[in-house]
Amino acid sequence: MQIGDILDRSAIALRVSATDKRQILAHVAEIAARNFGLDASLVLDALTERENAGSTGIGHGVAAPHARVEGLDRIHGVFLRVEQPVEFDAIDDQPVDLIFALLAPPEAGTEHLRALARVSRMLRSADLREHLRQARSQDALYALLVQEATPSAA
Repeated sequence: MQIGDILDRSAIALRVSATDKRQILAHVAEIAARNFGLDASLVLDALTERENAGSTGIGHGVAAPHARVEGLDRIHGVFLRVEQPVEFDAIDDQPVDLIFALLAPPEAGTEHLRALARVSRMLRSADLREHLRQARSQDALYALLVQEATPSAA
């Protein structure tokens, strides 16, 4: 599975204004509703329920909120870059400014976990995180995310 398989350019926002975790999750839900034909309140409820079970702040200013949502036929990603880092109860206690959310159909099973692992691995790269923070457009963000996910030829 490649990041390009789950992330559409239209599901990327780079100048998100949010002051707390709930606002970030609400932005994810709104983008999901607009792009994937979902009910924003159901997406927000699913993301909030998962977040209440334990923070998805994975460190270094990154969060990977995820949830299973009725109405999807495949896994979809939403990427946000917030203007000012927001407290997210991350494992390193650092505020978050890069968010890669994953929404999966309820029956996704291990595919959902593989996608989450892929995103987490990709965003461990300090170079990629820095480039994502410096990118000036939605297309630039998309290219960085897809490029990093593509294995290089030996």
